[in-house]
Amino acid sequence: MGSIPPDNVNAAARQMEDGSTPKELDAGALFVLKSRGSWLHCGYHLTTSIVAPALLSLPFALSLMGWSAGVLCLIVAAGVTFYSYNLLSLVLEHHAQLGQRQLRFRDMARDILGQGWGRFFVGPIQFGLCYGAVIACILLGGQSLKAIYLLSSPKGTMQLYQFVSIFGVLMLVLAQIPSFHSLRHINLVSLVLCLAYSACATSGSIYIGYSKNAPTKDYSINGSAQNRVFGSFNAISIIATTFGNGIVPEIQATIAPPVKGKMFKGLCVCYAVVVSTFFSVAISGYWAFGNQARGTVLANFMVDEKSLLPTWVLLMTNVFTLSQVVAVTLAYLQPTNEVLERKFADAKIDQFAIRNVVPRLIFRSLSVVIATTIAAMFPFFGDINAVIGAFGCIPLDFVLPMVFYNVTFKPSKHGLLFWANTLIATIFSALGVLGAISSIRQIGLDAKTYHLFANL
Repeated sequence: MGSIPPDNVNAAARQMEDGSTPKELDAGALFVLKSRGSWLHCGYHLTTSIVAPALLSLPFALSLMGWSAGVLCLIVAAGVTFYSYNLLSLVLEHHAQLGQRQLRFRDMARDILGQGWGRFFVGPIQFGLCYGAVIACILLGGQSLKAIYLLSSPKGTMQLYQFVSIFGVLMLVLAQIPSFHSLRHINLVSLVLCLAYSACATSGSIYIGYSKNAPTKDYSINGSAQNRVFGSFNAISIIATTFGNGIVPEIQATIAPPVKGKMFKGLCVCYAVVVSTFFSVAISGYWAFGNQARGTVLANFMVDEKSLLPTWVLLMTNVFTLSQVVAVTLAYLQPTNEVLERKFADAKIDQFAIRNVVPRLIFRSLSVVIATTIAAMFPFFGDINAVIGAFGCIPLDFVLPMVFYNVTFKPSKHGLLFWANTLIATIFSALGVLGAISSIRQIGLDAKTYHLFANL
């Protein structure tokens, strides 16, 4: 009689701990989404997936909206996402207690809304969002490498695509890390790094704001009335993308059963970091640079290729940013890895058998090579990513959690909870459409500056 692979035994045990009968898991769930973590590990994963270098663009978002509207949007986005992620967690816990633990976003959509919603709506949106984030992170990694290079060799001649390729090679190696749970120590380091570069960015903004080289502080919103309106919607897309996650079910899937209450603790860890970093960077950066805030606040630290800060500070900030981008890229690779593992691996044999290792090595490498090539060819991918954020982050993080909760728990239509969830979902659906229109418009305005392998 053949032996049962240890992972399958563990899978059966996990199912029974949740109060259900054992069922066979596919290779993606079994190998990539191993349920072995604690609530603290969950907090590390959540922090890495949310508190990313994209937060350095928040001063620019505020410059498109002004003080009152900008800070209000930050507060609303923080409150709504914390609430929506908790709703997702409650729905996941409810189904786990019924013996139907859902490990992926598309599983939730399939079980709650129907087969078509998971296959044709949530699955493609999540995959596009996560793979788009991987491309953007590889591009950002290349830009950080180039910034470090220029600080040490101001007259250097290396091109951006070369740095993107170097970063891609690093990710080619690290992408072979087998599971989401295996990233827990990397994501703990990531948490420390995001606090470090946020502190550097905040301190740098305050230092420059008080220095003799401080730019004139003008907080008026530039442009015509039409441009200001579209700019506001673009800022909403930026803020939504910054607070977005898109992989909450996959992160909760890494928690060892029983899962009840653990996600809330992880979210508290994450949002302690979110509040301390997002608001400090956004407010200090906008205070220092006003409507001159650029796409990333680090760009404001350089004027005419001269640093407004001691070079070592700028170098250290870029090193911290570069290091954390590695962890963020790995986190957003996990949905792709899960799909590839599910398609090409055999769940009935050991995860590290040659039969599973070879396809994993080939297809994960191919995934990173494609992402790196796109990042090198289209260094203006940030504009495209804003569209992906509008179409991806807002539905997954601001709309569907409320819909899932209402459909699962069926709160009374005479109560406040049902209508609050409905109102949030409706408002953010409209904002998502307007944000997508604004982002597409911005691509049209910037299109004349686009060319392949640009050295930006």
